[in-house]
Amino acid sequence: MFRLDNKTAIITGAGSGIGKAIATLFAKQGANVQVLDMDEAGGKATVAAIESEGGKATYHHCDVSKQAVVKSIIDSIIASTKSIDILVNNAGIAHVGNAENTTENDFDRLMTVNVKGVYNCLHLAIPHMKDKGGVILNLASVAASVGIPDRFAYSTTKGAIAAMTLSVAKDFIKNGIRCNCISPGRVHTPFVDGFIAKNYPGQEKEMFEKLSKTQPIGRMGNTGEIAYLVLYLCSDEASFITGCDYPIDGGFIKLNT
Repeated sequence: MFRLDNKTAIITGAGSGIGKAIATLFAKQGANVQVLDMDEAGGKATVAAIESEGGKATYHHCDVSKQAVVKSIIDSIIASTKSIDILVNNAGIAHVGNAENTTENDFDRLMTVNVKGVYNCLHLAIPHMKDKGGVILNLASVAASVGIPDRFAYSTTKGAIAAMTLSVAKDFIKNGIRCNCISPGRVHTPFVDGFIAKNYPGQEKEMFEKLSKTQPIGRMGNTGEIAYLVLYLCSDEASFITGCDYPIDGGFIKLNT
């Protein structure tokens, strides 16, 4: 079950964290994984990890906010593999701030990466899926559904991802393209560790425990747990699912409200 043999899968932000977990799991399930990331060292490390286990992967240095860059990469993938079967839009950035203290530059920066970046990948990958179908999985967030303090710009972008998911699912269902999104709660990644270190220096342990306990289940998720849900939704076993958002949040949305 949940095999991805002979499928080409593009995963953005696959150089670390959730993206890396998705990429390595997909490769174990037989996918030819295309790793897109700004972080060359991280992206190449993901490819090396996949290849060390006998999997297939290729790294592409990519700023998803630049449409010309994404187009060049998509073109090269098509030239090499002849198809795009799965697109996972995972790349994204965060910001701490409310509507009053978020600057225009910070707002624009998040919109450019988190929303335009996903648009660029959708815009350029969908034409290569229309003839024989495909699967798109977008990373939204619990912040799209529940008010979270000081996450104004981030929540805005993730709300857009949820809406984009519904639009794509509706517009391309006739082409055999399924599009879903997932909404993780807090997941323990290097990004989280860096975020805490930057914003709460000297309080790392205390803040980690505090953030962990905001999930009713009592801990943060791990990247493997997220990857398994993504695998299911991108597999043929989920062929009857489209236009849905799946919370994976330790009860955050339903049990905190």
